[in-house]
Amino acid sequence: MNLILLGPPGAGKGTQAKMLIKKYGIPQISTGDMLRTAVKDQTPMGLQAKGFMDAGALVPDSVVVGIVKERISCTDCGAGYILDGFPRTVAQADSLSATLRLNGSDIDHVLALTVDNEELLARITGRRICDSCGACYHILFDPPRQADMCTACGGPLHQRDDDCEETMRRRLEVYKEQTAPLISYYAERKLLRTVDGTGDMELIQQKLNDIIESTLG
Repeated sequence: MNLILLGPPGAGKGTQAKMLIKKYGIPQISTGDMLRTAVKDQTPMGLQAKGFMDAGALVPDSVVVGIVKERISCTDCGAGYILDGFPRTVAQADSLSATLRLNGSDIDHVLALTVDNEELLARITGRRICDSCGACYHILFDPPRQADMCTACGGPLHQRDDDCEETMRRRLEVYKEQTAPLISYYAERKLLRTVDGTGDMELIQQKLNDIIESTLG
């Protein structure tokens, strides 16, 4: 069972991925994690990636796809995996598909969590982090007992720079520009499954499970 998980910042991908990992026993694989691991382990593709990264250049699609191929060939991916943050472009999606076909496999589902932009802004801009212990709060959904003070240690709370509204709106625009072609790409191939990411997280998880289990034999 090979899955791709799509969703804008704040859509709840991390929460849902953890629940999928626990239920199905398959790893979540992010592009950043793969790159760091490949470089650390000095794999052939990791060494190539390191050369580009050391030079301050973008890692080419061919190298990124090669690292994905290395990672999904690991034993913990034998029953499947969840790709998070990859592919980011149609070119990467084409390369991934070609690579998987050579191994006699393919992507089973592309799961896209959809959430209204204003809801996403409310989720992200309401987050607060403790300067002292790192505890996380939300001014609407999980507020501290006293405003701007950590309930756990009494330290001051702050909003991360990338959680401010202006930054979030830019991030959402970038996501939309990058992802819209991928949505069309996978919809045309009848792999795309969209799930409303608002509401109870257990209910959202059940919808994802229903999609996955509809094709399990």
